[in-house]
Amino acid sequence: MSDVHAGAKDLHNAAEALAARLPEPLAPLAHIAYNLAWSWLPDGDAVFAELEPHRWELCGHNPIRLLQEAPFEALDRAASDPAYLTRIQAVEAALEADLARPAAELGEIDPANPTVYFSAEFGVHRSLPIYSGGLGALAGDILKAASDRATPMIAVGLMYHQGYFRQRIDHSGWQQEYWVETDPDRAPATLVTGDDGLPLTITVPIHDEQVVAQIWRVDVGRVPLYLLDAERPENSRITRWISSQLYVGDPYTRLSQYVLLGVGGLRAVRAMGIEPGLVHLNEGHAAFVSLELGDIDRTVFTTHTPVPAGNDTYPAAEVVDALSGLGIDTDAVVRHGRTNPDDLEEPFGVTQFALRASRAANGVSRRHGEVAREMWQALWPGRPVDEVPIGYVTNGVHLPTWIGGPMRELLDRHLGDDWLDRATEPETWAPLDGVSDEELWAVRNRQRADLVDYVRDRSVADRLSRDETREYVEAAARTFDPDVLTIGFARRMATYKRLTLLTSDPDRLLKLLHGEGGRRASDRGRPIQLLIAGKAHPRDQQGKLLVQRTLEMRSVQDAGSRMVFLHDYELGMASRLVAGCDVWVNLPRPPLEASGTSGMKSAVNGGLNLSVLDGWWPEAYDGRNGWGLSGDVDDDHEAQDAAHADELYRLLEQEVVPAYYDRDADGMPRDWIARVRHALKTIGPQFGAARMVDDYADQMYRSTARLP
Repeated sequence: MSDVHAGAKDLHNAAEALAARLPEPLAPLAHIAYNLAWSWLPDGDAVFAELEPHRWELCGHNPIRLLQEAPFEALDRAASDPAYLTRIQAVEAALEADLARPAAELGEIDPANPTVYFSAEFGVHRSLPIYSGGLGALAGDILKAASDRATPMIAVGLMYHQGYFRQRIDHSGWQQEYWVETDPDRAPATLVTGDDGLPLTITVPIHDEQVVAQIWRVDVGRVPLYLLDAERPENSRITRWISSQLYVGDPYTRLSQYVLLGVGGLRAVRAMGIEPGLVHLNEGHAAFVSLELGDIDRTVFTTHTPVPAGNDTYPAAEVVDALSGLGIDTDAVVRHGRTNPDDLEEPFGVTQFALRASRAANGVSRRHGEVAREMWQALWPGRPVDEVPIGYVTNGVHLPTWIGGPMRELLDRHLGDDWLDRATEPETWAPLDGVSDEELWAVRNRQRADLVDYVRDRSVADRLSRDETREYVEAAARTFDPDVLTIGFARRMATYKRLTLLTSDPDRLLKLLHGEGGRRASDRGRPIQLLIAGKAHPRDQQGKLLVQRTLEMRSVQDAGSRMVFLHDYELGMASRLVAGCDVWVNLPRPPLEASGTSGMKSAVNGGLNLSVLDGWWPEAYDGRNGWGLSGDVDDDHEAQDAAHADELYRLLEQEVVPAYYDRDADGMPRDWIARVRHALKTIGPQFGAARMVDDYADQMYRSTARLP
């Protein structure tokens, strides 16, 4: 296990205190609950869910709350079930064996001097709601894969007491935001204490205050995640707000968060007796760590977005004010954050500063690396674009987290017990050729049916909350069918994601929904059902309009019976969608998709991607494992949108729907199944998080891994 001990005894004590509430045979559950590895270990989720199924849902799949709240009758019943106790012991043994493995050898990075991974958000599990979307899910998958690969790593973030906003849609279709308080004492976390038994704290001067922060520890398998928290009595109410909400709208507070995360994060690491072998910045939010580290040769930086709004900038005076108490040359800091250092009118850019403060940098797909080199070329005057020192490590997804139960069972049977350890090798997936069409199709049918059951229930709840008519409330519950082609579009509701392409031609869309599309008479009676989910940023009015205009379709020719918008998209919902949808649609305006990972998650569940050739998809698409729309850049956005919308509908009408519904004498869609099998074999080994972590270790973490 890691040599990082800070907070380990505190987690152990918290688990012991929770175990004291339980019947003695169930005590191992308390210790399992305090390590989020349970969420991807075989049977880990089930041993909690089956203890008290209804309460498990009420608790939001939070095992700490479940064990705190479960009735004694349920606990006593479980404690007297030998088969159940055997399953608990198996999960406990798997966790202990994982933690006992030796760490991987990575040169100067070792358990005593690990990689310290900084991120503003971590989407490890829905029970720890300190994430907003793709960036957080990616960070969570990196920690899980680093644990699986025994990579020496710890992580640093912030403990947001209200997390990211929750989404409610009103009767008009307009998004409303609200926040829910998270009680860290009821999360899989505990405060790190010092030798005196009191919470360990650090102090950071931010603006005109000395901000005191405490540190929570969360275990993600072998990787400790440390979260800074300004909710301390020494701080003013305004200062406590720093750790209130993820991506808080107020620029003053948001800049304060970045100082606390970067400067305070490294101070916390050192206060716990850890000296980083390397610092990895996941986006620029923690870039101020360099002010404390003072060593560019130990910092690497991952940039995630070519969208200008995703690269924060601040007036120089605000940055100087925020950093004034650190005793540093703030003018020099501001200059490092400008593309043109001598331009006094240019604001400070977080990304520019991070690029200049790192020995190496990378985008998150091959194409994004190309886009990033062009985007930031001006920081290296005189260099041609192809010599700009920004490489790429394409994102990947944590397979044990995202593969649905039926598909995991199939892969376990055919690929071997240790196949996940070999998942980066193409030959590991070769036995799929020996899986019968019938068996593979049965898995897809089971996962689609599970999703349809979820949608039938969830659509009713969402529509009742909007005070819709009874007929519309019940429409999807009556009509959604486990045998119908199911298409998903779920992601942040930003205009460049172009959800509007799906709804740009209502007549063609309605014909597809009701099985009246296509050119052939045989295409009639072949409907689709469409699932849409996603949040718009609270200050993104255009994104909110996207949601509203999508919901306006509900009153058009019974569209609501086969088209559902699901409220409050989060990790739990995402796992259901990617497991069950047959087709995953992604329509970004090229080249604004840095990578995208939801399509990878769908593919490893046997879903097929229908995507613009942007982000990760150009590396994966081979003509047989999905469908692609042109990724060419076109400055005439109106013309590009019209062309892409027409091509999208053409593909759905003439290729996707026929491939799904064309059946042989045995009722099997042979062409569709061949595509599914090929997608699993080509995307599975190449786009897992294990491959991504290996690439970071080889290309970014070793001291010799230095871009020109």
